[in-house]
Amino acid sequence: MSVSFTLVLGGALILVLLTVILWSTRNKQKKPVPRHVPMVTREEFAEELATPVTFPPQPAAKPDMPVIPWNYGKDRMTLMVRDPNWLFAYWEISATKQQEFSNNFGHDAWNNSRSVLRVYDVTGVESFNGSNANDFTDISINDYVDSRHIDMERPNSTFCVDLGRLFPDGTFITLLRSNIVQTPSIAVSNLLDEEWMWIEGIYRTLTRLHMGSSPMVTEEIGRGMGLIPLGISSPGLRNRKN
Repeated sequence: MSVSFTLVLGGALILVLLTVILWSTRNKQKKPVPRHVPMVTREEFAEELATPVTFPPQPAAKPDMPVIPWNYGKDRMTLMVRDPNWLFAYWEISATKQQEFSNNFGHDAWNNSRSVLRVYDVTGVESFNGSNANDFTDISINDYVDSRHIDMERPNSTFCVDLGRLFPDGTFITLLRSNIVQTPSIAVSNLLDEEWMWIEGIYRTLTRLHMGSSPMVTEEIGRGMGLIPLGISSPGLRNRKN
């Protein structure tokens, strides 16, 4: 009886143990439902995502600054006077002009010649035609420059400048010709305005008559004496003389 009872009790314990193990395993496989998160939270989160995002207004783009072109594709040459001794020339040679030179004088003519500024002294020449200048001076320049200060040291003179190509045999081909300019005199001009000299003589006479008077007082006295006409001007003075 004792052996049988023991076996029965052992079998019952094993059965209970297996039941507990199976129950625990089944509970682990089930996923718990998160009941602490309400459905309202999901709806609010979706509404936040659906709200369009706004960005601050961007400042208006500034218009691009105008760009001064390096060249204009036009053949031109301009001569200016800087002072009684110096000239200034600037120019532009288009690709069309260079191609025209190569067509007329050969494919290698440009490389076989050098760029030269020929400065003509045309003082007293009524109509300059390129061959009737008083004299000329050649100045070699680089092919890639487009301006030059020219030291002539000839005040009160008239000049014209050609930009051209000079061949080894001395042949000069003009590409561009400038305008004609005249340098000012470096001395005081000897041209005097006789009408203003006449007025100056009146002032000197009045000054001798009224020593110590200011120019304004002297002028008033002169007007009162009838020596200086009212509304002074060159035509008035000329009529006063007559």
